[in-house]
Amino acid sequence: MTAIYNPPGIPTGRPPAVSRSKLLVFGRLEGVAADSLAELRERFEVAEAENLRDGLRLLQDGAYEAVLLLGRDAATPGSLLDAGGILSYLPDGIVLLDPELNVLWANGRLKELANRPHDSLVGESFYDAFGTPEILGPDFCPFHTALGSGEPSKSTLRVGEKQYYEVHARPILADNDELPLFLAVIVRDISEEVLQRQKLNAIYQAGLELGDLAPHELLDMTVSERIELLKSRILHYTQDLLEFDTVEIRLLDKPSRRLDPLLAVGMQSDAEARTLYAEPTGNGVTGFVAATGKSYLCEDTEQDPLYLPGAAGARSSLTVPLVFHDEILGTFNVESPRVGAFSENDLQFLELFSREIAVSLNTLELLVAEKLTTATESTETILREVAGPVDEILNDAAWILEKYIGHEPTVCDRLNRVLKDARDIKQLIQRVGEDMQSKGPRGAVPLRPERPKLKDKRILVVDSDESVRRAAHALLGRFGCEVETAHDGDEALLMARSFHYDAVLVDIRLPDMNGYDCFVKLREIHEHLEVILMTGFGYDPAHCIVKARQAGLRAVLYKPFRLDQLLSEVEKAVSPPDDPQPHGETHAT
Repeated sequence: MTAIYNPPGIPTGRPPAVSRSKLLVFGRLEGVAADSLAELRERFEVAEAENLRDGLRLLQDGAYEAVLLLGRDAATPGSLLDAGGILSYLPDGIVLLDPELNVLWANGRLKELANRPHDSLVGESFYDAFGTPEILGPDFCPFHTALGSGEPSKSTLRVGEKQYYEVHARPILADNDELPLFLAVIVRDISEEVLQRQKLNAIYQAGLELGDLAPHELLDMTVSERIELLKSRILHYTQDLLEFDTVEIRLLDKPSRRLDPLLAVGMQSDAEARTLYAEPTGNGVTGFVAATGKSYLCEDTEQDPLYLPGAAGARSSLTVPLVFHDEILGTFNVESPRVGAFSENDLQFLELFSREIAVSLNTLELLVAEKLTTATESTETILREVAGPVDEILNDAAWILEKYIGHEPTVCDRLNRVLKDARDIKQLIQRVGEDMQSKGPRGAVPLRPERPKLKDKRILVVDSDESVRRAAHALLGRFGCEVETAHDGDEALLMARSFHYDAVLVDIRLPDMNGYDCFVKLREIHEHLEVILMTGFGYDPAHCIVKARQAGLRAVLYKPFRLDQLLSEVEKAVSPPDDPQPHGETHAT
């Protein structure tokens, strides 16, 4: 069987004898093929090659106008693809290397990947053709591995900062020859895949950075300083990670449905000052996204009926909602001077980043903190700072009181007075703050939703993590709860014996006992005391929750707390027995 490849521009059929065109005959001569070759020699300048090595050498040494393939494999798809030049049009780069890794042949795509579309790479080292790339593995010597082992090998190359190529090398062995003669290498551009993976990882890390505001770092920071810190981090990652220069973030004021600016960079001053509401019409793309909770990709601002002018010269925009647990907190908008500047990948990345921002906003409670009066801010700051020391006084005084009961009545009376005064400190601060706020302009700051069931309820929080104890003070205290804390199980039992509590929140992993043991001992002190176990998402080796449920536990909270669910579970715990609200497990993440 035979197959003939005619390069472009060479007519098919019998060429005139006078042309003496150069013909390369490749393959083994058998039977009729050998007889036909004699006739071809009369009409063509014929060169013969019986194996791949000779054929490649002849192709390099001379310009042939046709190739004649002989033998059983001449008409197979692989031979015809190679002979027909289709390899040059494949989406992956293909290159044939000699044992010294020099290029013997490369298709057009390979030259494009090497940024050498018009150059002949024949004779050049493969690595030199790609500008000495960095080898990332998994095989750090893929070509030598393939040559030495006779088995395929692969690795990843990095060229510059943002180009990544995956290479697959397969050795080609000659007949009855144990050593590879050549390497067939496929080079695939995986830059987009790698960069997307890197960006996803970077967004995850950015989310950790946005939320990495430890209590000791925030101790001396005002609300405005906390907001500015978060804004600076958001802007940094938006510009450096997502590479968006024009940014606008608006937060939703729920009572009025107004979208208030939090962060604006690159926006026109009149656009930044524009009053927008979360309505699907008449409020631009931002209002539509806030009203529907759906992202919006504006391909051309001049043709889009929803778009309102934002950045100077903007021709396209991308707007996504800030969503936390299905609750719309606001919007995130970026704009570009180019039509169709944003892709579906940009949309995906911005949505992911916006989720991290929403989590950080929720954690810092910026939506509330930004609207608090100076009086309220001062009150909460004072309460936050005195809560820890007051708890220490209560713990120590209760310990001493227990030792002196029945022995020194005078000492016990004084200790009880210390305990009462320590508790009064927090209540007096809270009342002064409430009184100052009530005398201020009512309409200036939206009041928090009231939680009458929590007012004046005494809650004990037992956790070795200081941040959890501080969070409990801040989150429950602002709704009228009297929060006290203990570091471990022994302290919790001492406090429960000394004082009355409406409910106790206990971590399942305490330094001196597990949550189940603490639950049982608390119930021994007060049979009907409501106990809520707290846990993070992780393995519970002591099976505290399962055993506690069997012993009557009715509620579990998962850390970190989600405010509405924390409040809801505590409300259920402190409600009268005839209250119809059911208890149940709460996933607060």
